Amino acid sequence: MIRSRNGSEAGFTLFEALVAMALMGLIMSALAAVTAEWLPNWNRGLGRIQRNEQVAVALDRLSADLSAAQHVAPNRQHVQPLFVGNELSVIFVRTAIGPNTRPGLEVVRIAETADKLGRALVRTRAPFVPLPLGTNSLDRIPFADPVVLLRAPFRVVFSYAGPEGGWRSAWDEKMGSLPLAVRFTVRDAGSERVLDVSTATLVHVQAGAPEPEPPEEPAVPPGAQAQGSAPVGRRGR
Repeated sequence: MIRSRNGSEAGFTLFEALVAMALMGLIMSALAAVTAEWLPNWNRGLGRIQRNEQVAVALDRLSADLSAAQHVAPNRQHVQPLFVGNELSVIFVRTAIGPNTRPGLEVVRIAETADKLGRALVRTRAPFVPLPLGTNSLDRIPFADPVVLLRAPFRVVFSYAGPEGGWRSAWDEKMGSLPLAVRFTVRDAGSERVLDVSTATLVHVQAGAPEPEPPEEPAVPPGAQAQGSAPVGRRGR
């Protein structure tokens, strides 16, 4: 450091400045090396936490929807509930929820679709309106308001359980009732590994299809006797 003749500090020499810059460069290099080691692990851990949260939110939404499924027939010609499901999609009726939604029922479809970002599990809905008589085709339902629940690499596989027990890969109106429970199996599409977050939910409404009433027996007029029966007090001798 250069000092003036009167003893005051005038500044650093060029050599001292170069030494300080070299030391600063060594410190920055050491910090960069340490950061390069832990930053990828940090990013992987953060990404894993975000994906787990995304899966948990999607499963909560699925559980809330399917547990609220209602025993509603598509029209008056059918007594079986509108509930059709396979491994990658499910359609059912539930109480309408959400902002700007009128009170009533809505038809919900949760299905795997593909877009420019890849495969995704999408929830759509439509106000419930009885299907035209003579048909129970669901292609006429104008589903709208798509909401992405889960994206690749995750894939949700549905399975359904009835009162007799056991899981099946499909459920339709021929079953005559709602499933007792619905299971969500979450897989990693890349490795086909089943994740530990897979779960199931119970369907709260378990009303079966109405059974026909037994025919009423014709009323017997007072004093009428069945044909071939002996009068009371006069038995055959």
